[in-house]
Amino acid sequence: MDRITFKDILKQLKADLIGKDSYRGVTLTYSWLANQFGHISLGFIPTIILFFIFKNNLDAENAGIKAATYVTLFWVCFELYNFLGPLLLKKKSISKLVYVSGSKYQFQPAWWNIAYDTFTDLCFFAFGAFLSALILVCFHKGDTSTLRAILISLSFSLVANGRYWFLTKMYEQAAQFPFQYRLSQFDFPISETAKQSILFWLADNHKAKHLLIFGGVNCGKTSISVGIANEKAIKHQSVTYTTATKLISMFFTPPQTNQQNAYPWNWQNSSYLVVDDINPGDPVKEVIIPAEYFLQLMDTYTSENEANRAVFRNTSVIWVLGSDDSERNLQDDWKKMLHKIGISKDHICSVEL
Repeated sequence: MDRITFKDILKQLKADLIGKDSYRGVTLTYSWLANQFGHISLGFIPTIILFFIFKNNLDAENAGIKAATYVTLFWVCFELYNFLGPLLLKKKSISKLVYVSGSKYQFQPAWWNIAYDTFTDLCFFAFGAFLSALILVCFHKGDTSTLRAILISLSFSLVANGRYWFLTKMYEQAAQFPFQYRLSQFDFPISETAKQSILFWLADNHKAKHLLIFGGVNCGKTSISVGIANEKAIKHQSVTYTTATKLISMFFTPPQTNQQNAYPWNWQNSSYLVVDDINPGDPVKEVIIPAEYFLQLMDTYTSENEANRAVFRNTSVIWVLGSDDSERNLQDDWKKMLHKIGISKDHICSVEL
């Protein structure tokens, strides 16, 4: 299975809502739910305050509608500031207060995705505000027909938007990334040629492609690999992140025991795979895992392990390989290894950071 089903969603909701996070940790889905309840509260509480201010001069119904509308408009302005600031200036802010100065994005953010996230947040703010107004107007025995109509409309929106974002967090969670990161956050130096290689790998043409990432220590290899793969997870694609050492151990694990109950897929049946920390890179000069030795491990010390080889032929993979130079010649070695297991040369690209 390489998709998240409705049964998986219910299982995750149960895991997030039942039990204490003080001993089990906090998941991305739990954090998202807590964040949205926070948004509801930020709409709910200010509405109570404004309602009693407006109640001095208005009847309960108009005071409730006016209070909820004002609170919603405040959060609309706030979220537009958050969204339009970097969009219009096309810069990252180095200020926590205003969008001024800063270098341009290396990779443009997925603005439509961010806009949808902004709209979803606003729906939760508005829901909290108008729910508060409805309760207050009911308590003061006012007419609630308008408020009920608004809340019903918002409820439909929350169900649809909430399902999408909760599912998105599940896909990111199932990828087992070591940290949350978007490609647009990458701010290390990178060449235009390297950018084009990354965009080639990201292109959705239903071909298994392999991206080789080279660079020394602290040059952003892991960050960019997580950022690239996360763009796929956010589009509800099955992604698995792993390190070379962990993956090697899984080469020798039978498929039926390799599937972890916590995730709907594993490295063998995901569409995208990140293999990190194959070699550390400068200043470490040694090649820890040469390409030919990795192939021996992939073949589990047999003449050829077709099952493992088939996984790499049919999966788009990001390889984090450490530093390359004329002495190491890593790039040629890994390309030859990939070609040996059946991956065509035009499906292999590389990036030097």
